[in-house]
Amino acid sequence: MTMEQKTYEVGAHPDLEPPITTVGVIGWVRANLVSTPFNAILTIVSLYLIYISVVPFIEWAFIDAIWEGSSDAVCRNENGGPKPVACWVYIDVWFKFIMYGRYPVEELWRINLAYIIALAAAVPLFIPGFKYKHWIGVFLLFVYPVIAYFLFVGDSFGLPQVETPLWGGMFLTLVIAISGIVASLPIGIVLALGRRSDMPIVKAICIGFIEFWRGIPLITVLFMSSVMFPLFMPEGMNFDKLIRALIGVMLFSSAYMAEVVRGGLQAIPKGQYEAAQSLGLSYWKMMGLIILPQALKLVIPGIVNTFIGLFKDTTLVLIIGLFDLLGAVQATFTNPKWGGFHTTGYVFAAFVFWVFCFSMSRYSQHLEKKLHTGH
Repeated sequence: MTMEQKTYEVGAHPDLEPPITTVGVIGWVRANLVSTPFNAILTIVSLYLIYISVVPFIEWAFIDAIWEGSSDAVCRNENGGPKPVACWVYIDVWFKFIMYGRYPVEELWRINLAYIIALAAAVPLFIPGFKYKHWIGVFLLFVYPVIAYFLFVGDSFGLPQVETPLWGGMFLTLVIAISGIVASLPIGIVLALGRRSDMPIVKAICIGFIEFWRGIPLITVLFMSSVMFPLFMPEGMNFDKLIRALIGVMLFSSAYMAEVVRGGLQAIPKGQYEAAQSLGLSYWKMMGLIILPQALKLVIPGIVNTFIGLFKDTTLVLIIGLFDLLGAVQATFTNPKWGGFHTTGYVFAAFVFWVFCFSMSRYSQHLEKKLHTGH
């Protein structure tokens, strides 16, 4: 008798494959969808709700939708009413207005060029191991805004001036959202540090600022910046309406960002502060090298949540006469020739907002995994 036969006789045997009902798709379904009778009932109810809601939407938006044409006639019934399906011809006809507002058509290349520069500079930031990310970051934060300003506004380098009342659509939404996002984070960090400062005057000023702006609705801020603020300015002095709106959005968002960052600062153990101080680091070195990197990592979800909220709140600028993406869509409804296609316009606007917000959410989750080093 060989050694292998003796080993088999005492009870050892080759490993067997796991049951097919515990692995793969079948195993996942059993573990997540029908693990208990109650979960099985919830699964059936959920599938039924999906069937009665998603399937009709797919038919309305894709299968039965009208994709080709050049006028509203292809989307109307014999009696002149809109057909009960999505009319993507309407989006095709109004696409430039929805994306750029009333910006002159012959000057749209300036906006597109700014988009291309921003994308070309941002792509290397997502490449692992790229050596010059810090220089690209400096370019995007300090040089690119200047380039974008001269491209968008013009009136220099031979470019004709385009006044801000002509800006609109998705272009205006991005201008307001990106300006607010870029400015609110550093201002919020400074306010959060000031609120936790040991200097009474600095702390009182920061607390007053934060609580003041957090206690006012954004719609009120925009209304005050557009209507009331010019009344307090010296005679003959006036700021552009868009600039006033940008300042209001920045200050409003920075107050909320300050509270998010303050939560991260309070989550850092006191021993981290004491360790940094024992090394002889100054206050700003301690914050920049030890405390803030840890605090900001902890509050990434809160920071991105504030960014997403700010991006969606850009729709409120419609009340002061600025036509962002949603405002541009609503403006098309006033055209009697294209009246009746509200649902298609709102669905398109909702999809665009969802794409941007979902992208920010997924990137924040990527950052969380990348920066998670254990605690």
